[in-house]
Amino acid sequence: MLPIPDEILKPFNALMEQKALPRQLQSDYRKWLRYYLDFRVKYPPPDSRSDHVRLFTEKLRSKNQTHQHLEQAADALSLFFERQQKGKPESGAWGDAGNEPVRLSEAPVKEETNERVSPEETGPSSPSIPFAIPPLSSSRVVGSAGSRSGRQFDEMRFREKTNSPEWDRVVERLEAEITTRHYSRKTLIAYANWSRKYQHYLKSKPPGELSPVDVKDYLTYLAVNCKVSSSTQNQAFNALLFLYRHILKMDFGEQKDIPRAKRSSYIPIVLSRKEIDAVLKHLSHPYSLVIKLLYGCGLRLFEGAKLRVLDFNFDAGILTVRGKGGKSRTVPLPQTIMPELLAQIETVRKLHDEDLAMGYAGTFLDDSLDKKYLNIAKEFIWQWFFPQQTLTFLAQAKESRRYHLQEKDVQEALYEAVRRARLTKRVTSHIFRHSYATHLLQAGYDLRTIQTLLGHADIRTTMIYLHCIPSRAVKEAKSPLDF
Repeated sequence: MLPIPDEILKPFNALMEQKALPRQLQSDYRKWLRYYLDFRVKYPPPDSRSDHVRLFTEKLRSKNQTHQHLEQAADALSLFFERQQKGKPESGAWGDAGNEPVRLSEAPVKEETNERVSPEETGPSSPSIPFAIPPLSSSRVVGSAGSRSGRQFDEMRFREKTNSPEWDRVVERLEAEITTRHYSRKTLIAYANWSRKYQHYLKSKPPGELSPVDVKDYLTYLAVNCKVSSSTQNQAFNALLFLYRHILKMDFGEQKDIPRAKRSSYIPIVLSRKEIDAVLKHLSHPYSLVIKLLYGCGLRLFEGAKLRVLDFNFDAGILTVRGKGGKSRTVPLPQTIMPELLAQIETVRKLHDEDLAMGYAGTFLDDSLDKKYLNIAKEFIWQWFFPQQTLTFLAQAKESRRYHLQEKDVQEALYEAVRRARLTKRVTSHIFRHSYATHLLQAGYDLRTIQTLLGHADIRTTMIYLHCIPSRAVKEAKSPLDF
C-alpha cells in the first residue's frame, strides 16, 4: 500500500489539528484516508465522487468492517473533502475522484434533534459527512455535547417539525413530561412515535377536537388493516392513554369500549448448556464475556453493556445490576469466569490510564453526575466495564469521552456465532436470560429466589419459566406425614 503523499498528508494533518481531534483519532483518520487513496488507485474512479465513495464503503463492508469503523472512515473522508473544497483539488492517481465540486446529498443532521443544520451552524468544529453511513456506534465525531448515543439519526425523528404547530407543541410537552418522570429513553421514543403516527392517521386533526372514538378507530385500524401483533397494539394503547391523560388533559372515556388485544401465550426459548457452549466457542472477546455474564447472571443486554467497574464486588462475589426503571439488584458472580473478569478489569485500567494521558475528559454519566461531583467522570470506578473501542469526540465541547460497548455490536457478533454453531433455535441475547432462569428452576431453586435474581416486580412474570421444564408433580395427593 502506497504512503499518503506529503501534499495531501500535511494539509490533512493541519485540518485535524484545527478541528482539535485527539491524537488517537488522528492516527485512525490517516489510516482510513490511506485506505481510500489506495482504493482509488486500484479501481478507476467513476464520474461522480459520491458514487466512488459509496463503492469504497461497500468495499469496507465486504471486509466485515464494523459500523463504528464505517462511521470513522466517513468522518475521515469528510475532512479530506473539506480540505479539497478549501484548497485546489488534486489531480492524478491520488487526485479528485470526479470533476464536479463536492455536492452533499443532504445537509448534515443533528444527532439528537434530527433537524437540518445550516453551514453557519455547523461551524469549523463539525465536519459534514458527504455520504450516508448509518451511525450505529458512538465512535465518531459529534457536533453536540449532548449527542452521545451514536444510534441512527432517525431515532429522534418525532422532533421534526410538521405542518401542525399544535401537534408539535403536544409532542414537545410529551417529551418534557416523560423526561420529568425519569422514564427510559426507549419509552420516550415509543410514546412519541405513536403520537406522531396517531397524528398522521388523523391527518393532523386539532388536538383539542380529539375524542376516545378516534382512539378506538385507530386501534381498530392497526389490528384490521395493519395486522399488528397484540403487543404492538397494546403499546399503542398505552402511549395514547398517556397522551390523553397527562398531555391533553382529556377524559379517555370508558376504556372498556376501546378494544384491547389479548396477549398471546408465550413460552420462552431455552438453550441447553451444550448449545450455549457451542455459541460461546464462536465468539471472540469481549463479546464472549458479555454473553457469559448474560447467562451466568441473568442480565438483560442493556444491563450487561452498561456495567461499570464499581458494580463488581469481587471479595463478596456479588454483581450489582442497575435494571429497568432505575431498580437495582444483586446477583452472585460466576466463579468459573472470575479470571476473565479480573483480566477485563486490568484491561479497562490500562485503557483508562492511556486515556488520562491523552487528556481524556472522562466517561459518560447519567443525571449530570459529573456536574455535581467534579472529576468523577475520570475516576476509575466509574468507567465502563465494556468500553467502546474508540473515543467519542464532542466537537462543541472540544473534549473526548468514552462510551460503552454498543448493544448492536453484541447482537451482530451473536448472530454470526449462532449461524456458525448451526443451532435449530431462534437465538437472541435475551434467550440467555431465559436459560439462566430455567436452569436455576431445574436445579431446585424456588420461584421467589429466581424472581429476586431476575428483578421481576410480579411473581407471575417469573412463573412463565414453569412451562420450560417438564412437570415433576406427583399425581396422587398425599399427606406430608406420609412423605
